[in-house]
Amino acid sequence: MGDRTGEQAGGVGRRRFLRGAALAGAGLAAGGAASSTAATTPDTGTGGDTGAIAPFHGAHQQSAIAKPRRCTVFTSFDVTAENRTELADLLRTLTDRARLLTAGGTPDPVGVTGPPADSGILGAQLPSGALAVTVGVGASLFDDRFGLGKAKPRRLTAMPVFPDDDLKSEWCHGDLSLQLHADDTDTVLHALRDIARHTRGGMQVRWRMDGFTSPPRPSGTPRNLLGFKDGTANPDTESAREMNRLVWVGKGTDEPDWAVGGSYQVVRLIRMLVEFWDRVSISEQERMFGRARDTGAPLDGRAELDTPRYADDPQGAVIPLDAHIRLANPRTTATAEQRILRRAYNYDLGVDGNGNLDMGLLFSCYQQDPVRQFETVQHRLAGEPLTDYISPFGGGYFFALPGVRDTTDWYGRDLLA
Repeated sequence: MGDRTGEQAGGVGRRRFLRGAALAGAGLAAGGAASSTAATTPDTGTGGDTGAIAPFHGAHQQSAIAKPRRCTVFTSFDVTAENRTELADLLRTLTDRARLLTAGGTPDPVGVTGPPADSGILGAQLPSGALAVTVGVGASLFDDRFGLGKAKPRRLTAMPVFPDDDLKSEWCHGDLSLQLHADDTDTVLHALRDIARHTRGGMQVRWRMDGFTSPPRPSGTPRNLLGFKDGTANPDTESAREMNRLVWVGKGTDEPDWAVGGSYQVVRLIRMLVEFWDRVSISEQERMFGRARDTGAPLDGRAELDTPRYADDPQGAVIPLDAHIRLANPRTTATAEQRILRRAYNYDLGVDGNGNLDMGLLFSCYQQDPVRQFETVQHRLAGEPLTDYISPFGGGYFFALPGVRDTTDWYGRDLLA
């Protein structure tokens, strides 16, 4: 990707490649693209989620708030486009590929001597596989390269280092974020390869993490690799009022006009020291979380969705004052506007150099204001008992772009207008 000399020697400059990639081998047979706008297509995949597939077109990227599918990949990119025009070409190409991949269909035939239009790993007919795509931009995109400094979202910064972090530079930040999630691993990998192929010359992978969710065991919210249900107390994504209050950037704020409809995305890569965790007694594990492991119920309740009664337990005799759920969401009037929409996946990287299991949490969340919401919660969690068993090592802050409104629109069009 960085070999510009090779590209030019072959007669294909960076900008020409981006324009051509959107067309050469990009089309799907008629009928595919239209289906990407269907908001209520039933899920017939293997993801265990009976919800609707996120529509591609709309005021927001609905993929951001859609229920997680079984498989995902988060990829951070450094943009290698050299000017604003090339950046626009990159974002148009990315939009075209995302629109086609989420719709499914049949790749266009190619000539005998040309490279195949598709990798072929999904067969001749591409299923949508409930694929959803979310695109964000990092603070570094608003440096001097593209003249976008004055358009930067007001609260978009590089992710800071928090007290319990052990961040590795090679796993942090980026100009652009791409999340793909779908029912099956090959669907996600097919989409990643397709996008990488068609955007070569415009962006380069900085870091990548694959993740997965488990089916409900036995019911309710999926579990993380510490064995506890993860995401029980999320805001209601079916409530437009909740989403407009907590997730989407709205009109009448101090944000740039182009940012209306977007959302701040926080990504955190958190290693879990599972071999140490598995030696801890179940009662101690539950007191650290504040929930029963088997049912997910708060320690003062019986069912997962029971509301903790903190007012009846002011000294923390039942749910300790430093329990994770009590710190993360104290459930007071003052903290109601600090809630985040949590989207978590598990990851498994095998073993580290010392032969220890290397697995953990691929955490993401969405909010209107990362300072008011994520950072406030993070500071409350500093020093919690769980910090002995987890180690955040990467991730970044991004701004999930407003939605692609229709077939003439593209990611970031108003930003670059």
